[in-house]
Amino acid sequence: KMLGRVLCAVLFVGALQPLARASQGHISVVLLGATGDLAKKYLWQGLFQLYIDQVSSGHSFTFHGAALAALEPGQRLMFDVLKGLSCPPDEAPNRCAVLKDQFLRLSQYHQLRTAENYTALSREIETLLRQEGLREAGRIFYFSVPPFAYTEIARHISSRCRPGAGAWLRVVLEKPFGHDLASARQLAAELTGFFREDEMYRVDHYLGKQAVAHILPFRDQNRQFLDPIWNRHHVERVEIVLKETVDAKGRTSFYEQYGVIRDVLQNHLTEALLFLIMELPANVSSAEEVLQHKLQSFQSLWGLEKNSAVLGQYQAYNSQVREELQQAQDYVSTTPTFAGVLIRSESLRWEGVPFLLTSGKALDERVGYARVLFKNRAYCPQSETLRDAEHSQCKAKQIIFYFGHGALNTPAVLVSRNLFRPVMPKDSWKEAVARSDLHIFGQPLSDYYVYSPVRERDAYSVLISNIYHGRKDFFITTENLLASWAFWTPLLDSTSLQPPRLYPGGVDNQHLLDFEMVSGGLAFTLAEPAELLSPTRQMPSDYRAVESKFRQSPLVSAWSEELISQLASDMERAALGSVARSGHFHLALSGGSSPVALFQRLARHHYAFPWKHTHVWLVDERCVPLTHGESNFFSLHSHLLQRVRLPYFNIHPMPVHLHRRLCVEEDRGTELYARDIAALVANASFDLVLLGVGTDGHTASLFPRSETGLDGAPTVVLTESPVKPHQRMSLSLPLINKARQVFVLVLGKGKHDITTLLSRVGSEPKKWPISGVSPSSGQLVWYVDYEALLG
Repeated sequence: KMLGRVLCAVLFVGALQPLARASQGHISVVLLGATGDLAKKYLWQGLFQLYIDQVSSGHSFTFHGAALAALEPGQRLMFDVLKGLSCPPDEAPNRCAVLKDQFLRLSQYHQLRTAENYTALSREIETLLRQEGLREAGRIFYFSVPPFAYTEIARHISSRCRPGAGAWLRVVLEKPFGHDLASARQLAAELTGFFREDEMYRVDHYLGKQAVAHILPFRDQNRQFLDPIWNRHHVERVEIVLKETVDAKGRTSFYEQYGVIRDVLQNHLTEALLFLIMELPANVSSAEEVLQHKLQSFQSLWGLEKNSAVLGQYQAYNSQVREELQQAQDYVSTTPTFAGVLIRSESLRWEGVPFLLTSGKALDERVGYARVLFKNRAYCPQSETLRDAEHSQCKAKQIIFYFGHGALNTPAVLVSRNLFRPVMPKDSWKEAVARSDLHIFGQPLSDYYVYSPVRERDAYSVLISNIYHGRKDFFITTENLLASWAFWTPLLDSTSLQPPRLYPGGVDNQHLLDFEMVSGGLAFTLAEPAELLSPTRQMPSDYRAVESKFRQSPLVSAWSEELISQLASDMERAALGSVARSGHFHLALSGGSSPVALFQRLARHHYAFPWKHTHVWLVDERCVPLTHGESNFFSLHSHLLQRVRLPYFNIHPMPVHLHRRLCVEEDRGTELYARDIAALVANASFDLVLLGVGTDGHTASLFPRSETGLDGAPTVVLTESPVKPHQRMSLSLPLINKARQVFVLVLGKGKHDITTLLSRVGSEPKKWPISGVSPSSGQLVWYVDYEALLG
């Protein structure tokens, strides 16, 4: 039956489209999850739109709906959906009727449950091609199924249902693509075992929204206007917002696993942000160039901290979770349904410009937009009512990519008239009639140049068309996906147990969710309401830094984020005291992963730190070039030095790379560093030395049973590490012990065993070098987080 339908469809369409090109080959489209909600709402309509658009392209099509249901009930469900398909308003009724009839004839249902089912489907496609004399162009498999089913389906497609030689395969994947960086890596690794990168199309349907899809073309076509102003000197801030009036009722099973950050910010809003802030490639139509520039933008973003976000939850959410997931009456969820996140970039273009991403459910309106607000330096003596929108420089200046809904109820691009008249492609965007009765961000619509699509298209229709054309720049690559999760996962981890602010929902929220930028982060503007539900279990924020003793020295302990904050404050206090006393502050810093969060904290929050009078030294260094990723100096420079105003002649990296070789004893790098210390540091006594602890008890690059550095003269030594890179340079233990203050930072469960051991042993530096740290005339303070201390 299907064979005759294909031939019949080609004949009917040929009559309607006499200019149809010669056959370009046959495309089989397989929709997995063909009776699910997404397929019902968007995907079948998108596939029908593809057929309407491409029916005269020279390709022939068949559409295979697939699900786990048996043939008869599945077929009935699927065709109930197909009967409700509609044509665009500009399509002639007669042609629409013919096309819809042909689409239904070309569509059939399959039960795809076993490997044999996939084999049977492939044989059916091959039989059709052979009997009709059609060349196979390719196959599209659209995964509208939960991610846990991806691997098994991928295995069946790869082994049983691949097209023959010369034909392409395109596999379309729907989010969520993992829950965090680790799960995303695992899923990506599984899929790449079956498909090549060029065969996978990960969908973020926001990239199909017309206003989002036009951000890069808009920037490209308006370079002459934007190049001078698209930077930190002119942009005040960037806002990317998606507000919803609906709540999570009926979806709490999904929402409890993901929450608003994973559902919206990590993907939709992040992609829109990257389109706005990435450096423009020479060719914005090149998927490869766009991807590389997006990845560079990710690398320029500051890491997110706990105080980078404010979180909320609408009050009815907990009762909905208890009802739908059959939880106990005392169950309290900390899943956020609202989030505001502050993102910053260290790039020269955007340094200092705040990027605000906001989304939530049960809010006062449904609207989405990306808004670039420009600084306004003008003063206008004339009264506001007399100001001309096109010429007055005192009116707000902004560019808005309006995703849809809200006051406009349509996708749009708006540019303030006092900026410039934008260049817009006339075949796809039209200038809208200016209206003064409608207001956007406090200004009448007549203050903007407003453009809307000539033909409004659903996001899925746009993306399905791009899949057909093989346009990868509208989809998420594996590299892009992992970069996004690497950026967002630390924030998700640090806020996982943070109780969100409760809000009533809708217009009753009033100012409860208003937030502001405070001390490099975000905070709600209004105080916490008194009726806030108290969680039944204690949260990390319920604990405060605890001061006690460890190895007869002061101990400060707290959860890691509070501990880092306390340590940074103590270091600033020590620096200010030293500068007041002697005019300078000599600080020696260790490498490794533990101090990275401390470096970031110092750079972002401690503006009173006397960097101008601070000398930064290295406690130890790996014998690699200073630009190498494993270099302690490279990490220090990346996370701290390039972000603070420290005189370059006050920076003292260890001389591990001399005469184009690394840590060669004859080059006397250790002697050079020791001489510098003796010349600049009074009595070779650092004002503050920051140390860490390895799981084997090593500190700096002084390892158990090390032949040098554990005793003898206070100097600089070359040492051997048991792990690569083996060669190291380090301050000796006697030199460390001459410091006025030594702070030891210990973080994480991985350090619990060595922390417990150190609490029981004496000073045995040959076994555990850290146990030999004991400033001869200074103070030792331990900073140990709860995970390292308590396990």
